[in-house]
Amino acid sequence: MTAEFPGMIGKVATRELTARGYTTFDSLTKVSAKTLLKIHGVGPKAIRILGEELAAQGKAYAAD
Repeated sequence: MTAEFPGMIGKVATRELTARGYTTFDSLTKVSAKTLLKIHGVGPKAIRILGEELAAQGKAYAAD
């Protein structure tokens, strides 16, 4: 399974998100940033980068 996320978030973050089924920006709209931060390898920088891309697409993370 390949994710559509930018390489800037890091290989570990991409791998861990993909392993949990988060492979598209649409899939990120179903989960909160707080929940994603609990995943190994997904830190504030990845959340910020993904959040900026979501916003550019007129989307956002789910509410906490």
